[in-house]
Amino acid sequence: MFTGIVEEIGTVVSISKGVQSSKLTLQGDVMFEDMHIGDSIAVNGVCLTVTTKTSNTFTVDVMAETLRRSSLGNLTNGSKVNMERAMAANGRFGGHIVSGHIDGTGEIESFVKEDNAVWVTIKTPSKILKYIIEKGSITIDGISLTVAYVDSSCFKVSLIPHTAANTTLLSKKPGDIVNLENDVVGKYIDKLLHFKDNSKEDNSEKRESGISMDFLVQNGFM
Repeated sequence: MFTGIVEEIGTVVSISKGVQSSKLTLQGDVMFEDMHIGDSIAVNGVCLTVTTKTSNTFTVDVMAETLRRSSLGNLTNGSKVNMERAMAANGRFGGHIVSGHIDGTGEIESFVKEDNAVWVTIKTPSKILKYIIEKGSITIDGISLTVAYVDSSCFKVSLIPHTAANTTLLSKKPGDIVNLENDVVGKYIDKLLHFKDNSKEDNSEKRESGISMDFLVQNGFM
């Protein structure tokens, strides 16, 4: 589990492409203070497993499914990436619950500066937008951010100078693809509200979940 608080910007050193998969070697600094083979590292928001390491590089395998679902296939030698180690049990929870299992991608539409902040507009499909709420959390390329605006075709976030300086988001340009992970709590609530047990019980009657919107409100979840 991650928090979406990027620890450092790393560099892609090499990419070894297979038939449908790839192997990435990344270079960093902070990551190596406490890294072991088998550790999980979020790379642009995608949870990957360290398979080999040196004093300042580590290698991860990227399966075909991950390449289909994310923007990692667009990386080239020299690309900059956001990196975060899994959260320690005694660590501060500075962002929000981030699994590193992205839901899909979005396309950067525009950047607009407003005093010390920069508004970023991102277009994404409705299957992702339905879980995005104003003032809720969204993970963009591994960065935990607060949604400042959302409509039927896009959403917007506003970056403070610290986030801009310590992540890769403002180094991108309109048209670039970013990885998106919705707030996991919203996804679970949606699943519970619409879940139906298709198992055959009591003369083939279907048993529906007893969880409703009223139940969630009455019990303090909404």
